[in-house]
Amino acid sequence: MPRQIIHVDMDAFYASIEQRDDPELRGKPVVVGAAPNARGVVSAASYEAREFGVHSAMPSSQAKRLCPNAIFVPVRMSRYSEVSRQVMAILGDYTPLVEQVSVDEAFLDVTGSIRLFGPAPEIGRMIQQRIRQELGLGASVGVAPNKFLAKVASDLDKPNGLVVVESGAEQQFLRHLPISRLWGVGKATEERLRKLGIRTIGRLGEYPRSLLVGQFGVAGGHLHDLAHGIDDRPVVTETEAKSVSSEHTYQEDTRDPDVMERTLMQLSEDVGRRLRKSPVRGRTVQLKLRFGDFTTITRRQTLPQPTDADDVIYHTALRLLRQVPLEARKVRLLGVGVSNFGDTIQATLFDETDISHSHLDDTVDAIRRRFGRDTIKRGRLVDDE
Repeated sequence: MPRQIIHVDMDAFYASIEQRDDPELRGKPVVVGAAPNARGVVSAASYEAREFGVHSAMPSSQAKRLCPNAIFVPVRMSRYSEVSRQVMAILGDYTPLVEQVSVDEAFLDVTGSIRLFGPAPEIGRMIQQRIRQELGLGASVGVAPNKFLAKVASDLDKPNGLVVVESGAEQQFLRHLPISRLWGVGKATEERLRKLGIRTIGRLGEYPRSLLVGQFGVAGGHLHDLAHGIDDRPVVTETEAKSVSSEHTYQEDTRDPDVMERTLMQLSEDVGRRLRKSPVRGRTVQLKLRFGDFTTITRRQTLPQPTDADDVIYHTALRLLRQVPLEARKVRLLGVGVSNFGDTIQATLFDETDISHSHLDDTVDAIRRRFGRDTIKRGRLVDDE
């Protein structure tokens, strides 16, 4: 039996939470991020604001010009993380094979769940209904034989869409979609493909693999596989993963250091929280950077002792970022990961700072569990409030 993979992608996650938590915002253009009179950018926009062209990573002042009636609210990352955990708990009721890839999306392998819950599309519908009924939020779902197809499917009918790709219909599903739908195809790659007369995924699939490899190297073979709907990557749970990571893709490329440093803090908190929920800590912190031309680099540093502390992860990632000569290059994606796992921290004279940070994070986690996520925040993340 072909694998049955579901991709769940929350609809306008940050803005939808704000609209849910404050009924006066419902149906109105909501912008989550810096105030329009402050130096900062949009983190997220409701669908009502998107109709005016507002999108993430846009300067808030520009968003205000495009949508004068927009309502600006500050980022509440701790609240979004809290709701994210509730979403993931729902997903975990249908399969233990859940791979969370960001705060608002995850892959599920439900191949082994069909006998219990029914066909994969029905599981997708149940998940949507529970998220709507229990959390008051919308989610779009893609169902397919692999992760790539499920990801593409979940994005085709937003919001609240459910798109199914049947086994054997992979190329038919992809045929008329633009090449920009392929993972790894940014503006520069898209322009190169267009010069070759390739505008759709179907046309790319007709192009000889050897010629694509000649034009694009190893990436050409990867593009050829995706154009044929081939993606053999398994769904990897956190306990099976060799690393715990979190990424953020800017809708518009940025070189603003303040924006990137705030993103690093949010990603580091997410990674630290997930590590503290697992039985492992990691010694190696990795920074991932993807530029506007889709060139991707990684930098890593191995620490003297394993850690799951937010501040240690953040400051290590920040040092790595500051060592990269960005110059005029704009960043499309930032990622933070921790790997090289060990299950205990050996106390020495040299790791007391790390241990104290970890104890502080444990205390913060406990306070948030008891009194709510918004009762305590890091100052770095409330600069714009």
